[in-house]
Amino acid sequence: MNFLLFLTKFSPNFHSPTKLSLNFPMFEPDRNGPYCTNYMASRLFRKKNVDQLIRTAQSDGNGGLAKILGVRDLVSLGIAAIVGAGIFSTIGLASFNGGPAVSLLFVFVAVACVFTALSYAQFASTVPVSGSAYTYAYVAFGELFAWIIGWALILEYAVSNMVVAISWSQYFVSMLAGFGVHLPGWLTMAPAYATEAYEKLQVQGVEALSDVERVAAAAYEQAPSLGDFRIVFDLPAGLITFLVTWLVYIGIKESRTASNVMVAVKIAVILFVIFGGAFYVKPENWTPFAPNGVEGVLSGVAAVFFAFIGFDSISTTAEECKNPQRDLPRAMILCLLICAVLYVSITLVLTGMVNYTEMNVKDPLAYVFEHVGLNYMAGVVSVTSVVAITSALLVFQLAQPRIWMTMSRDGLLWKRFATIHPKYKTPSFATIITGIMVAVPALFFKMDFFVDLTSVGTFFAFILVCAGVLYMDHTGISKQSRFRVPYINGKYLITIGFLVAMGLMYQFGQDVIAEWRGLSLIEIMEHKLLIVVFWLVWFALCFLGYRYRFSLLPVAGILVNLYLMSQLGVSNWLIFLVWLLIGLAVYFGYGYRHSVLNSTTDQVGT
Repeated sequence: MNFLLFLTKFSPNFHSPTKLSLNFPMFEPDRNGPYCTNYMASRLFRKKNVDQLIRTAQSDGNGGLAKILGVRDLVSLGIAAIVGAGIFSTIGLASFNGGPAVSLLFVFVAVACVFTALSYAQFASTVPVSGSAYTYAYVAFGELFAWIIGWALILEYAVSNMVVAISWSQYFVSMLAGFGVHLPGWLTMAPAYATEAYEKLQVQGVEALSDVERVAAAAYEQAPSLGDFRIVFDLPAGLITFLVTWLVYIGIKESRTASNVMVAVKIAVILFVIFGGAFYVKPENWTPFAPNGVEGVLSGVAAVFFAFIGFDSISTTAEECKNPQRDLPRAMILCLLICAVLYVSITLVLTGMVNYTEMNVKDPLAYVFEHVGLNYMAGVVSVTSVVAITSALLVFQLAQPRIWMTMSRDGLLWKRFATIHPKYKTPSFATIITGIMVAVPALFFKMDFFVDLTSVGTFFAFILVCAGVLYMDHTGISKQSRFRVPYINGKYLITIGFLVAMGLMYQFGQDVIAEWRGLSLIEIMEHKLLIVVFWLVWFALCFLGYRYRFSLLPVAGILVNLYLMSQLGVSNWLIFLVWLLIGLAVYFGYGYRHSVLNSTTDQVGT
């Protein structure tokens, strides 16, 4: 840097600072004098104000998106996203690990989600523009953080869609089998399942295979081949992704109608399960209530939290709402409350009908009715599971293109992603790319590769949204909000909570403390780094909360989400970091140069 300044000062042929750029924007001079660092920092963290975002959304040449969604539609979309694969699959494993007490875990996680939902609601009432956490980060933290969040949301929605599509395929194949229709095995699974099962068969023999592995090995043997290559793929997963993408492409009105119908069907059946199953509840199955203690209950935190993910997806439809500043906050809170009541009720009924030790199954709702001899109800539930998962796929497939559309409109992605279909009023090109991006991996990859990765980007986005509310309160942007997170002064409460948590850890966590004492520094950095980060962030928030009188509820949202992040595996974080590095390369290669803020002075400074 000093060498460049030297050349500028003493070389007669290097007197113009603009010659330093050489078409690399990060080496452009600061318009006020100093070079490189200040100028680049000012561009990386430049912010958009609320009025500018709204004007950009309204200035679309094709007339913008169709505004037809009301509170009921938004609640329906939220329930469609939340009550999907979670309640029809993960609830069984959570009950197996935690016993009947897992119903309390749903209450705890619902309360934790409310902290985040309140923050989303405040942003949605302030910035009624598609883009969800990406747009909110643009207002609060600047362009670089907005890009990182947008890139993380692409991973979240895409991976979630892949998981849901693969899960839908499993339920669909099982449903067809119940009606006597059997698809060839090589058309219903990822190649890795069949290959691994066949190799195990060759090495260990048929006796070593589980029932599922025997089906997979048979699928490999029966599959057509091209030379030595066996043709195996998950056709139902690809087909449902194509059909849902087509539905999302042709219009929000059609998507809304389909979602409302599917939500009505599955809510009716869930209520039927609750009230019908209540007659078969045996109270002795609720004893012991927490057979594996608190640790057993908390082991299902990540899975239960994943069952609530989806309420944030409705914020991507802000530009299609009739009155987003009023309706989005109401819809987020309502769908969370409704889903929490459904989850707690159905967990109590399931664990009352069947002992928790028998709940480690993929289709717990159907299983409990088979267990008590109500096979017709089990069939109804199996069919409804397909409907439920379809509705979840619809909402996530609806959300992904709108993230891309908003990023493209800001100049951070290619312009074609912002194309609005003149007839259907949907982001057409982004929707097509979303369908391809989800369908192809769903055809060929195992679900195990995707499952845990879905939560990383979600937690990261949730934390920044909660932190963004603190920023809005501090800078006065919250005065523009039509809905505000209830203010509870955390000046002292954040520190009190920290001290209480440390005291409880010392009193009841001696085993954990002993485990930490037995670890080397390298082992702590390798396996416990995220827990260390969690405590350090809480410690820092104690001082910041005291100085700036932070609101308690957004701080609680930050801490809860950060703790849940710390429970994810290291491999998930490594994949996320690789994805993030790819995103940064795209940003500096394209978005940094083409941002609409490069050619406007209508921006908020750092």
